[in-house]
Amino acid sequence: MYSVRPDEQAAIKKNAAAINATVETVSHDFTPADISSLKGADVLCLAQHGAIGTPDDYAKLAAIGIKHIALRITGYDIIDLKAAADNGIKVTNVPAYSPRSVGEMTLTHAMLLLRHLNESKARMLQGDFSWGGLEADEIHTLTVGIIGVGKIGSAVARLFYALGATIIANDPIKRPELSDILTYVDKDTLLKTADIVTVHTPLDDTTHHLIDADAFAKMKNTAIFLNCARGPIDDTDALINALETKQIAAAGIDSIEGENGIFGDNLKGQTVDNPRLLKLLQMPNVSVSPHMAFYTKPAVENMVAIAFHDADVIAQGEVSEHEVTA
Repeated sequence: MYSVRPDEQAAIKKNAAAINATVETVSHDFTPADISSLKGADVLCLAQHGAIGTPDDYAKLAAIGIKHIALRITGYDIIDLKAAADNGIKVTNVPAYSPRSVGEMTLTHAMLLLRHLNESKARMLQGDFSWGGLEADEIHTLTVGIIGVGKIGSAVARLFYALGATIIANDPIKRPELSDILTYVDKDTLLKTADIVTVHTPLDDTTHHLIDADAFAKMKNTAIFLNCARGPIDDTDALINALETKQIAAAGIDSIEGENGIFGDNLKGQTVDNPRLLKLLQMPNVSVSPHMAFYTKPAVENMVAIAFHDADVIAQGEVSEHEVTA
């Protein structure tokens, strides 16, 4: 198990005992240089955002005995699924460790931006405690547009609906269980109508830069944009331009392009090599969290438990419901 944090250890010990597994944990991200140390292992368990290697590396993994790559995360864009399949390696992910955790972070960013808390704090640090320009809307008067209404998007919809917002959504799959709380619309209608636009799609070739300059140009100039999914779903340069030119009013992000080696790490006293991130951090109408929307106690426990469950299922020759393929 790679990229293991101290907070995962208790859950690892518990779940390993439940399936009689021998586990070796490593704190750093997996790289091809680690392949030789995997001799004797059946499963490689990962929770990282950087790709794990080339097609040749998958062949080396198979040759050394790896039969299964168990991701403790939802996103599987780090895996070359074809290379894995070509080498007989099963791949599983954790598609719903805790939709509520991401939903609550999405709501947190929305509330912080709606109530201008970053802006008021910046003023107060300068001794300005006035109210001018900080008048806020209330959520029940707003329309929230959700792009991607899977398990996480559904949780987001229910949270905002509970607060009285009007919910519109865009997704090729229509969920009948949500028919009483949201209305499905096309993407352009959502962008033009919503006061808050939030994305909750997977990251793949079809969603890379799904929210680009054209999309920001269609949004209201009072709109708030939220990305608590994956950074490359929006074009960060286009986002910065939309904020600077006041095409949109504010943005809340939990993930950004080029975050690998930054989010999740302690870089105090070091240079942060991501000019776009540094730019956004300086904007009072932007809220940033370091890819921690998932980071709650229930989510951490579920991510570990589901990965171990899948390892056990596949080891017994059965099919995991969480298997992902090309």
